[in-house]
Parts: sequence; C-alpha cells; structure tokens
Amino acid sequence: MKLHGGCHCGAVRYAIEIDPPVELLDCNCSICSKAGYLHLNVAHEHFELLSGQDNLMSYRFGTGAAEHLFCRTCGIKSFYQPRSHPDAYSVNFRCLDPGHGLDPSRRSFDGRNWEQARASLD
Repeated sequence: MKLHGGCHCGAVRYAIEIDPPVELLDCNCSICSKAGYLHLNVAHEHFELLSGQDNLMSYRFGTGAAEHLFCRTCGIKSFYQPRSHPDAYSVNFRCLDPGHGLDPSRRSFDGRNWEQARASLD
C-alpha cells in the first residue's frame, strides 16, 4: 500500500510503502509526549522523500543517536531517524494524508525508560 504524507505547510513531502495491519508506537518520552507523535516505523527502502530536503532542520538531544527532522517553515516533525529503529524512519501517523483507511493498533512505548523499553521490542 503506497501512502503519502508531509508537514503542515507542504514543503516536506514523502511516500511510504506499507503492508497492513499497522501497529503504531505511542511513546511517552519528553519530545513525543509534548508533540503527540505516533510512530509508524518504515524501513528505509520503503520511504522516499519527494520534496523538502533543503527545508529540514535537524535536532538531537540526549545520546544524540536520534535525528529529529523538522520543517524549517512550519516546525512540524513529520518523520525522523529514531534511535530505537536504526534501519527505519519513524513517520508521524498524524502527518499522513487523509483518506488512507488504515485502522492501526497502538502499542505503548516507555521512552522515559528507553533502555528497558527498547529491550521489550525484540
């Protein structure tokens, strides 16, 4: 299934390929809980950045392993490179274009206790 998404202003656009059913990670870490981010992990080879490379701003904190990518125009993080899944991008489910018809399940991820939570994903 091919889906599209991007930031609020439309400068950053991407396409992803996924196979339903879809499971989202709902993380309670400091940045995800404040932003309401719902993680849909997509393997790098199933993600294509269509536009906006020059509009992306990078932000790192903590260990610096995750690269949070924000649109420099509207400030939305529609996808990023997570620490927990180094071979995938995390797409914000809420940034997918409407009308996709997905009915994903949600799994809590205790990002405030990252090391223990990451071990539970395996």
